[in-house]
Amino acid sequence: MTEKTQLRVSVLDLAPIPQGATPRDAFHSSLALAQLAEKLGYHRYWLAEHHNMTGIASAATSVLIGHLAAHTSTLHLGSGGVMLPNHAPLVIAEQFGTLASLFPGRIDLGLGRAPGSDQRTMMALRRDIPGRADTFPEDVKQLIEWFDYQQQEQPAIQPVPGLGLRVPIWLLGSSLYSAQLAAQLGLPFAFASHFAPEMLFQALHLYREKFQPSARLEKPYAMVCINVVAADSERDARFLFTSMQQQFINLRRGKPGPLPPPVDNMDTIWSPSEQFGVQQALSMSVVGDREKVRQGLAALRRETQADEIMLNGQIFDRQARLDSFALAKAACDDLG
Repeated sequence: MTEKTQLRVSVLDLAPIPQGATPRDAFHSSLALAQLAEKLGYHRYWLAEHHNMTGIASAATSVLIGHLAAHTSTLHLGSGGVMLPNHAPLVIAEQFGTLASLFPGRIDLGLGRAPGSDQRTMMALRRDIPGRADTFPEDVKQLIEWFDYQQQEQPAIQPVPGLGLRVPIWLLGSSLYSAQLAAQLGLPFAFASHFAPEMLFQALHLYREKFQPSARLEKPYAMVCINVVAADSERDARFLFTSMQQQFINLRRGKPGPLPPPVDNMDTIWSPSEQFGVQQALSMSVVGDREKVRQGLAALRRETQADEIMLNGQIFDRQARLDSFALAKAACDDLG
């Protein structure tokens, strides 16, 4: 990738529920952001599956994707991701086959291997026995077989709709496992460095080195997700960023909840060890004014050679969130 190549940039939305708000409020905010993203020229807009988290409203990912797709026209929408071990592959094939039938050419299926929840919630979702074998690779291959069906012998079980619809499949990960599997299957790969940056460069190297071309993808295609909080001044951006920092502290304390309002001084909230942990987890974050964001994205692009960058921004105030993504897109456009 060269500096002259137009950077493809996308949005990750966790449908955050700020303190004092409801999931319905979060959905209205997500729709406003999706419509703005389409207007500004963001390439795709993904929603992430989480469960039993009172600060995240995107549990029914496919339903929310359908809502946003119905109120936009050109934006690519998808999952970042569907946590496949929580679901039977046939159900996901039918859900995304339905979405792809309603909104042709606009739907992505990003798949993750993590549960997106705690152990008790995981059991409530799966209604399964502990120690179940890891069938993630086989489940992904089954989805590919259904979506890539080409008039051979009719399968005994088929998703309706979904069979033969060629829904794009991505593998998501924060370690080497999905990078290696994506390379083996010839699929695009997205790395979740917005919360787990430690293995980013190792995973990208492994993915590119081991990539095997497939009928779906001729050469590696890697997307990197980071946090971006932009404002008119770096001071304002740092203030807004404290909501995300607090959210991570609460999660690590075992007390996840609604997205907190920003604060002036984080030192009154975190301990030194918590500060270290949060700063490590959120190290792949660009926080500042338009120029600071431009510099940060240029450095990320240069260091990772990413084909696409996805931006996450957990911001308490709805208008400040919209303004942040607008400034971030302007900063990306400045890169040329």
